[in-house]
Amino acid sequence: MKAPALLDNARLPRWLLPAGWPERDGVPVLARLALEAGRVQSVRPASDGEEPDPADWDLAGTLVLPGFVDAHTHLDKAFTLPRMKEVQPGLLGAIDAMLADRVHWSASDVHERAARGLQWAWECGTTHLRTHVDWWEPDTVPLAWPVMAELAQEWAGRVRLEQVSLIKLPLFEDAAQARRLARQVKATGPHALLGGFVHSTNWSGNALRNLLVAAQACDLDVDLHVDEELNSAAVGLQTTARILREIGFEGRVVCGHVCALAAQPEAQALATLDAVARAPITIVSLPATNLLLQDAVTGRTPRMRGITLVKEARERGIALLFASDNVQDPFCRLGSFDPVEALGTAALVAQLDAPFDDWSQALCRGDWLQRASATTAPTLVGARADLVLFTQADRHGWPSRSATRVVLRDGRVTHGDAAPFLPR
Repeated sequence: MKAPALLDNARLPRWLLPAGWPERDGVPVLARLALEAGRVQSVRPASDGEEPDPADWDLAGTLVLPGFVDAHTHLDKAFTLPRMKEVQPGLLGAIDAMLADRVHWSASDVHERAARGLQWAWECGTTHLRTHVDWWEPDTVPLAWPVMAELAQEWAGRVRLEQVSLIKLPLFEDAAQARRLARQVKATGPHALLGGFVHSTNWSGNALRNLLVAAQACDLDVDLHVDEELNSAAVGLQTTARILREIGFEGRVVCGHVCALAAQPEAQALATLDAVARAPITIVSLPATNLLLQDAVTGRTPRMRGITLVKEARERGIALLFASDNVQDPFCRLGSFDPVEALGTAALVAQLDAPFDDWSQALCRGDWLQRASATTAPTLVGARADLVLFTQADRHGWPSRSATRVVLRDGRVTHGDAAPFLPR
């Protein structure tokens, strides 16, 4: 199918529109997107008086978003649930089940499952996906690590795949070993990041410092599982923010989960977020997995939601993303590598206002994973025409009825039925 030159009457989210965009009855007017050579050349109000070309696509108010970033997944674990027996509730029960399943892992097994996850992500409109990879031994690269590097090459140009070493915090207790681990990750390539599992069951401020210092020495960005628990005494996030300031960390650190904020006294939690706002930290919230694993006891309905303080983080200007996390494994039996599902869950559990006009940026802002903080407002102009069109949703109810969509890559349809938009 020929790529359209113009998408007329597109409904863009408010966060993606330039300042001064006209409104009608308090609602931003529809947009006209000009495409050329696979990129967005201009974005103008559709009501600017210009006559449309008969060959243009009339979207008639269809919701449009940029391609998604799924900032926290576990491709190495995906789709393992069908071969497991009983899984005990909670995070630690899921970890035990995953350890038992490792006897089934081979390079071909991991490749097949991870490739399936990437295919699903590609079909839903994701352009950038970050996966964590379990790394258990200090002197042995995990079986899945080179598989992810291979998949990153195979999927180049379709999905940008990054991989994070998910290493137990005690393995960083020795500074020399921390540097060796960082060098191994660095040698993988620019798509690799140093990571760790920071939890009260393995807590060591010294090990966390060694991890961050080693990353700084190797010029690596960092992506951590932090305080994935409803323990008010957990201090991983606040300690991370403090150490980053002390060492003058120059990269970007992503802190995933940070559920413990929701269990802490208000003043303590907000003071921690104030410190995070002064550090080069992005928060990634994983609502589906945290709902399933936090406050989990057999035969008992959970009382706490497990989601972190997303509104309070945003109020402080902290970059915040939602992501899929685990998919059909012992950590989360559901999921489809569609980050829109994560936002749909968050919209309910965190009582989010304006999911489309405001919070949808928490699925699209790949720049929030980069080192340089954005100094200008986000824009489609000049970007690749990687777009997702929601053909049955509206701005009030989205992400309800969001499953049916048309995906454009470089302005061309890769998935979905664009027939309703074609000139007649």
